[in-house]
Amino acid sequence: MNSEVLVKLWFKCWEEGDFRNLPVTDDFKHTSPFGTINGKSDYVALVEANKEKFLGYTFDIEDALYENDKACVRYIGIQGDFRLEVSEWYYLSGGLIQEIVTYYHIGEIREERQLNS
Repeated sequence: MNSEVLVKLWFKCWEEGDFRNLPVTDDFKHTSPFGTINGKSDYVALVEANKEKFLGYTFDIEDALYENDKACVRYIGIQGDFRLEVSEWYYLSGGLIQEIVTYYHIGEIREERQLNS
């Protein structure tokens, strides 16, 4: 499976709530602003314990780049009135997603980090 097909399958699984059948390797690794989760089983267990935070999203794909063994997608995840702008790198191995590195903002900008106008 090429990177575009895999990434589209990833999003389809999420939109259908089918997180147990994500196209990932057993040694899947997911890194986000919250930290790193190692292993498909640990990732699925985390989602299972936090379904209300992970499920019920639709995705507006804003931009995507696809190569043989990696892809990058910029999208907006929408869950009710909550919107999250995300950029993700996908790294493939053996026809599955082996690793995802996710970037998004998770909170207010501290006063000392705000830009002056």
